Amino acid sequence: MTTRSPSLEHSPALIARQAIVNSEKSVIGYELFNRSRAPAQHTAASDVLLVFTALSHAGAEDLVGDKLLFVNCTHESLAGGHLELLDPSKIVLEIQDLGHSASAEAHLRLPMLQTLKQRGFRLSFGHSVLESVYASWLPLADFIKLDLTVLPRQQWGVLTQYAQKNSTAHIIATKMETAEQFDLLLHMGVKLFQGFWFARPAVFEAKILAPRQASLVELIGLLRRQASTDDLEDVLKKDAGLAFNLLRLINSASFGIQREITSFRQAVLLMGLKKLFRWAALLLAATKYADTPPSLGQTAVVRGRLMELLAEEFLTEEETDMAFVTGIFSLLDVMLSIPIPNALQLIHAPELVNQALLQHTGPLADLLTLAKACENNDDSAFDEVAEKLGLTNQQINWAHLRALAWSDSVDG
Repeated sequence: MTTRSPSLEHSPALIARQAIVNSEKSVIGYELFNRSRAPAQHTAASDVLLVFTALSHAGAEDLVGDKLLFVNCTHESLAGGHLELLDPSKIVLEIQDLGHSASAEAHLRLPMLQTLKQRGFRLSFGHSVLESVYASWLPLADFIKLDLTVLPRQQWGVLTQYAQKNSTAHIIATKMETAEQFDLLLHMGVKLFQGFWFARPAVFEAKILAPRQASLVELIGLLRRQASTDDLEDVLKKDAGLAFNLLRLINSASFGIQREITSFRQAVLLMGLKKLFRWAALLLAATKYADTPPSLGQTAVVRGRLMELLAEEFLTEEETDMAFVTGIFSLLDVMLSIPIPNALQLIHAPELVNQALLQHTGPLADLLTLAKACENNDDSAFDEVAEKLGLTNQQINWAHLRALAWSDSVDG
């Protein structure tokens, strides 16, 4: 049964996200920010209120598990009562600098920031907090963001060393665009990163599939060909860990199975090959491999779940299942390090999935465009496809937050 979104009536804004990852490229949190189709109808403060309202309706602790949510704030919004509704341990408040008025206002804003810190919120600042005018703010910093598009490269190491020496804050390198930047900053001692690069990494040099990947690809292919249960079990017998992880995933509370499934043969009887295809596809994305960044699988899982939740609004049950699989397989080329046409052929992908990923046509192509737009700054694509699909801000926001929560419960 579809879970309807809570009312977020008074905001025209839309939530977008960007992952924050650690040095192992595992997601530790998300920055949530506003993407609005009607900028003249809202203020910066109302944008923040939208995010807080959405989080408080859902319960941030339920939405993010052990992930942090970084929320852009105006100084005006920090005084609002909506903060009282949130669990501060899950929220990082991103504090704006004061621009030209910093020398006059920094000390006036300090009591509010101290109060928020005492209440348990973590505070994040831009690199301007390292300037002398913000000296009173620096001890409050839990995170400091270095904007790589603004700072000259020769300043990266200097600012990192200064921040490490004069604060206890974690440094986050933001607007990462290349692997070379990642390696350089890692060498400088930076351990947290953010940027569009993590959502669209380049395909790695072709390599042999990891054993677990090979087993999953073989299993998915057999499921698509509707092979016999004996043939399916033969694959699992060769990889006991795969069988265990698949059954653990199927029995996870987040998937709503009413009775415990104790064997793969039982899973086939109770669920059917089509549903098992879905879980095997999910496991392919969720499983951690030595050469594949964990953030990549996390992105694929969020895409799949977001597309599925939105598809429930207007597509058939079968198309909704295929929406989920399309999102999962949208990064299959990077996960397997082979071109996407070859990857889809290898697993005998359904026609609806092929249409969306290869021809960019069919009922799922626009949903995929929307899911990708939630990860990047292509506002025009986002606006166009949201309007074309006839989805409201409320529907998109609620599905997006639920997809983030659901993906955090998946651990391959």
